[in-house]
Amino acid sequence: MEAPSPELIAATAAEMRALGARLGRLLRPGDVLALIGPLGSGKTTFAQGLAEGLEVPPDRHVASPTFALVNQHPGRVPFVHADFYRIALREELRELGLEEGYAGAATALEWADRFPELIPADHLEITFVAQGDGTRRLVVRATGPRALQIAGAL
Repeated sequence: MEAPSPELIAATAAEMRALGARLGRLLRPGDVLALIGPLGSGKTTFAQGLAEGLEVPPDRHVASPTFALVNQHPGRVPFVHADFYRIALREELRELGLEEGYAGAATALEWADRFPELIPADHLEITFVAQGDGTRRLVVRATGPRALQIAGAL
């Protein structure tokens, strides 16, 4: 069940955060976003926007969880922000308990393509592509009914 892949363009970090905030306002508990793209492509900046849209308090520092692996933030919908970049083995992810936490929060998984088997079937995949002119192209792919609903509202 896939819809056409919409593409979004962000010319600046502020535009990237604004796109994230727009999406964050649509999210509810159980929604999972798979964020895919190379270092420096805007995944964490986008996640900061998600936090804004999820009404994470502004005094919470939303940073890349590369070393912490998982950060949890309170908000209108709790926000779980995880990063698979430093994970070598699937067993390491099991210890984090992400799969159990999907239902109670909106979850953004950076480097999700490293462990696609841990992503729920119904998720929104966002691929970040740096363009030669410095802009970022975000390719959105919905993989289930809820993800289609979110993508349609974008």
